[in-house]
Amino acid sequence: MNRSIIITRYATALVKYVRETGHGDIVCSEAEALVAQLHALPQLRRMVEAADDVVTPFDKKKLLQTALGGRVSPEMSRFLTLLNRSGRMALVQDILRDFVDLYRRSIGVRKAHLTVVREPSERLLQRLRALVRQKTGDDVVIEVDVDPSLVGGFVFDIDDYLLDASVSRQLERVREQFIEWNRRII
Repeated sequence: MNRSIIITRYATALVKYVRETGHGDIVCSEAEALVAQLHALPQLRRMVEAADDVVTPFDKKKLLQTALGGRVSPEMSRFLTLLNRSGRMALVQDILRDFVDLYRRSIGVRKAHLTVVREPSERLLQRLRALVRQKTGDDVVIEVDVDPSLVGGFVFDIDDYLLDASVSRQLERVREQFIEWNRRII
């Protein structure tokens, strides 16, 4: 079966399960923490993705629970057990990443990415949240990255929408216009 179909099915099933139990916010925060740990610790990810004859399924579950500080919600524990039994533990990072996105959308929250030259003002963040709320009706969680190469302005990315208001991009456009203008002259 197609890998992306498997990931989506498990993520969707987890969303339905946590919506029924009412503990979606807890499981979502655990999933975010686990995805961050798997991203930050490549050795942990390799051990979880290893074949079952190298690291037993029980040990994989214990590793993930330890990465979350040892205390895991019953819903997350049951989900990790399900992944173990079905032999899908190698997909846990992708499944949990999809789960976070699907769960947030199900409660009307979107995730956005903001890249700026320096830490953004609260006013800019409020304006971006208001813009998203106006266009989609959803609230937004904004991740901020600082990138001095932008020179000024910002790049805002949400879903399939990219707003590039950076000085570096504007300078690139001016450069492209000069090149085009010079081609017409010659």
